[in-house]
Amino acid sequence: MSEQNSARHPLLQAFNKVPFIMQVVLGLILGIIIAFIYPYDTTVLPALGSLFVSGLKAIAPLLVLVLVVAAIAGHRKGTKTNMRPILAMYFISMALASMLALVMSYAFPSTFTELASAADDITPPHGISEVLLNFVRQAVDNPVNALLSGNYVGILFWGVIFGLILRSAHENTKLVLDDLAKTVGGAVRVVIRFAPLGVMGLVYSSCTAEGGFSNLLNYVHVLAVLVVTMLLVALVINPIIVFVRTRKNPYPLIFTCISQSAITAFFTRSSAANIPVNLELCEKLKVPRETYSISIPLGCTINMCGAAVTIVVMTMAAVHTLGIETDFLSALLMCIAAVLCACGTSGIAGGSLMLIPLACSIFGISNDIAMQVVGIGFIIGVLQDSTETALNSSSDVVFTAAACGITSAVQDDK
Repeated sequence: MSEQNSARHPLLQAFNKVPFIMQVVLGLILGIIIAFIYPYDTTVLPALGSLFVSGLKAIAPLLVLVLVVAAIAGHRKGTKTNMRPILAMYFISMALASMLALVMSYAFPSTFTELASAADDITPPHGISEVLLNFVRQAVDNPVNALLSGNYVGILFWGVIFGLILRSAHENTKLVLDDLAKTVGGAVRVVIRFAPLGVMGLVYSSCTAEGGFSNLLNYVHVLAVLVVTMLLVALVINPIIVFVRTRKNPYPLIFTCISQSAITAFFTRSSAANIPVNLELCEKLKVPRETYSISIPLGCTINMCGAAVTIVVMTMAAVHTLGIETDFLSALLMCIAAVLCACGTSGIAGGSLMLIPLACSIFGISNDIAMQVVGIGFIIGVLQDSTETALNSSSDVVFTAAACGITSAVQDDK
């Protein structure tokens, strides 16, 4: 009876008729307007944003584990997962993104007139071997601890192990796993329904943070190079990769992923938190679950074209500032290192900045100076990290769908 009454409520009826993406945009606009009118709220509106992100982060590890185990356990011989072309597109995109970032850095060289002293308490990795070793250590982490800490490398590793073992289980067990995956997926959809309120709170917090966007004025040039390069990757390089794979117009898929994945990732600034959003979008796009249940959490871990852009541009800005002469081979080596480093980037806000010292070391830049560049990265992170995360996360869906031959936009359910 209560459901019937709520369905008849004119306000709810009108609200449900508004497309979900428009609800998110409305939340974004309201967040900006409220921040302009009343920028003094430190509890209610900021809490909406933090609760939304916390909800996504809380359900995402369990969702990934259940989906991976269910997908692998229920996999039947002859069923295509399309993982090879997805992985190929991940790495091609990162390689081209790092090369484009290098070209942009030479065409529009950035310099830091002053190097901020920040991030003194951060210990960056001291070599690519350390990044790879940390990757292996995360993989063999205690599975319970991996769930609690959001260690997606460990979750993927144990999910694959459990799934392979359960392939020989009774069919009824596999049905239970499938039902469990659907149950957790339903919980995710409940959380995502609160995205308009969450985005409103996140935008409000960004607009009313100390210093606001005024902190960016001293670093407008490098920020512009970063953002423009990432936009070129999203709107030029990725569509070309999709077209080569599918031989179809890629832009309906590109714009769908930007509107329904990138916007949320932009404000959460966390690829991990955006996993449930991407899984939901893949389902809407009719991507086979045995494919997206693996490729999306894997992409959150290794598909980091935006991180590659950040590492290259920030490193080259340090090189130009210090007047270091660079040859093509050294710059190419740095691009390769950027791709490898990007694969080890954590799925949290500012994760790519931690690996800038690795790229800087190729040009003999000391760790002290490199860490000051990292400090500058945190200053411009309001837009840099948001744009980077939006590119990283939305690309996961783009390449997953393209590998399955899907390039059309999401159709509204009738």
